[in-house]
Amino acid sequence: MKCINRVGRALSVILISVVLMTDLAGCGAKEYTFAYDRNRNNTSFSIASHTKGMTIEPFASDLCVTSADVSAGTDVDMSQATAAGLFDITSGKVIYAKNVHEKLNPASLTKILTALCALKYANPEDVITATENVYISESGAVKIGIAAGDTMTMDQALHALLLKSANDVAVMIAEHVSGSVEEFAKLMNDTANSLGATNSHFVNPHGLTDPNHYTTAYDLYLICNEALKNNKILEIVQKSSYTSVYHDANGGDKSIDVANSNAYIKGEIPVPDNVTVLGGKTGTTNAAGNCLILFVNNKSGNPFIAVILQSSDRTTMYTEMTDLLSEIS
Repeated sequence: MKCINRVGRALSVILISVVLMTDLAGCGAKEYTFAYDRNRNNTSFSIASHTKGMTIEPFASDLCVTSADVSAGTDVDMSQATAAGLFDITSGKVIYAKNVHEKLNPASLTKILTALCALKYANPEDVITATENVYISESGAVKIGIAAGDTMTMDQALHALLLKSANDVAVMIAEHVSGSVEEFAKLMNDTANSLGATNSHFVNPHGLTDPNHYTTAYDLYLICNEALKNNKILEIVQKSSYTSVYHDANGGDKSIDVANSNAYIKGEIPVPDNVTVLGGKTGTTNAAGNCLILFVNNKSGNPFIAVILQSSDRTTMYTEMTDLLSEIS
């Protein structure tokens, strides 16, 4: 009888699970039209279970969440940017949002995810070697001029990646971690999905133009929210410049001498008095326009993430970003 009861209970659990999975996956007639809402129990970001007084914490319980544009109470002119967002990490409040779920080319903002993957699956002290694949042919692509056989540490490579935005170094990192750019892209997509960035698809580690390479302002917030927890990334993006020595195939010295592409960090653009810019990433291609994402703290030391995608030009982008940062209290 005990065996029969066990089988019966097992079958009941299986049947209930199938019904729930069918309902949640949308395989039945029911369709969920709401987007991310931190206060609901059955969105893609928040599926809670209550059993015997226990609660499984919703996925988005500590995230900023919005399904629509947000501008109430702000005085921001974002007319020259396709998408933008300002996210209060501490409170989970979305202060400003414009087209944050629109799929766009992120250009070199991609490299934040590249750095996250590199630090998750490799070590800063790893010595990495360039192959012939590091040659980048796209016109205007930023490079430091590495050649096949050159060697440097992962730490050196990450500095060139995040400060100079070196596309040849991005390939070097990808091949060291995964053996090929294609395999590394799979790792990038897996990592993005694990963070909830499900409206993104990455095909390379540098962000050079490809129609199948895209993300959203909101997904970039999710990725950068994870990057904020990584001390190595924060250490690098705060630097105004970096100098080091790596080696060619014969052991000869070659120099890295790079400046941060972030105009706030370099002191070229005044930072609003209400914030401290910790760093971030710039990105520019013909397809992506001018892009910028920043990690900032307010006067109380609370963190915020600000992002602008596809602004019309560099000067306008920084004017828009300064307006956005001025909304932080």
